Formats: sequence, structure tokens, C-alpha cells
Amino acid sequence: MALLYRAEVRPTKLELLAAWLPGQDWFQGEADATPERVAAYRFDDPAGQVGIETLLVRAGAGPIHQVPLTYRGAPLDSARRWLIGTMEHSVLGRRWVYDACGDPVYGAALASAVLTGTGQAEEYFEVDGRREVRAPSTAIAADGPRLATVPPVGSIDKVEHGDLTRIVCGSVELTVLRRPGEHSGLPGSRLTGSWAGQQIALPLAYVSLR
Repeated sequence: MALLYRAEVRPTKLELLAAWLPGQDWFQGEADATPERVAAYRFDDPAGQVGIETLLVRAGAGPIHQVPLTYRGAPLDSARRWLIGTMEHSVLGRRWVYDACGDPVYGAALASAVLTGTGQAEEYFEVDGRREVRAPSTAIAADGPRLATVPPVGSIDKVEHGDLTRIVCGSVELTVLRRPGEHSGLPGSRLTGSWAGQQIALPLAYVSLR
């Protein structure tokens, strides 16, 4: 479950992405346009330490891009190249925001969601001691054989950037589609998603064992 806060965040996630996205070789859109949030979904970190959120964004008239992010309360060791920036959260303090494709916590969460069917995290606010659930803006589903457990993902061995971002984590290989729906039929089990304005589920990611 993902506990959300009604908090002030500076800079905002979209402001961070406005500076970072145009520098990515897989980006297609208007470089000077502020990214627009189309939808999002979250995964759980079993340890409860790392926020894991995937944003679906569009810059101007460009296509929708998928941007997985992790939010941490301290820098991730040896991950400077994956750092998008920092933001000040009025409740949680300083947060380090990473391209999640270089964060092993995201790799483990994506593998679990696809291979075991754990799905996305339920999002909620705490209001006067009561839990208020926020309806998801993205409906995700996994296609493929189910496993009882996923091989441990302790570190990221290799990341190959591109329209298809390939992540190797030991015996698990993950492929994140930076532009949902542009590639299909890749090997492995598949994560799909739909959102307002996109009723037909599109491929988001593939996971396979090596």
C-alpha cells in the first residue's frame, strides 16, 4: 500500500522531468513544453523505504512516455548517473528522485508484479485517523505464467537505454517500453495498462528469466 501526503513539493515531479526528459535519447516531444501527467501507477517496496511510481507523461503534441521513478530519503550508493534531481517535500523532507531503471528496488517490484501477479499498490491518504483510498488512474494487468516467488534482485547488472530500456538483474531481465504500445510480442511475461482516453490495454513492460 502507498501512503500519500497532501504536501507541498518543490520542485514538482513534472518540473524535474521538464529539465531531464529532453536529454534522453528515447524522448520524442517538444523540448520546451512542460510535461503533462496523463496517468500513473505505483508498486510497493516491501521494506517501506522507497517510493516507486511510474508516470505516463506527454510533452506538447508528442507521444506518451513511460517514466518509472523512485523516491528515496537518502542518496542511492553508486547511482549518480540515475539521479534526476532532488525535491523538498513538506512532510518527508528532502527526497532524491531517480530514473527507476537504475534502481534495484524498482527492478524487484516490477519483476514481482509481472511474474507473481502482485499488481499495483493501493494508494491512500490518512484523514483524521481514517483511510481514504484514491482510485488508480491506470489499470495494469500481467499476462503470462505465474511463479510462486521471483529470483532475488539484489543489484542492477546492466541497463541498455533506448525506446526499449533493457535491465539485467541477475537471472531476471526486464524490458521497459518508454513509449507504451509501440512494441509488442517481445519474449517473456507482459505488463499491460490502460487509462482514461486509452481503453485498449497497451504493453508497458516485459519480464523474463535468463
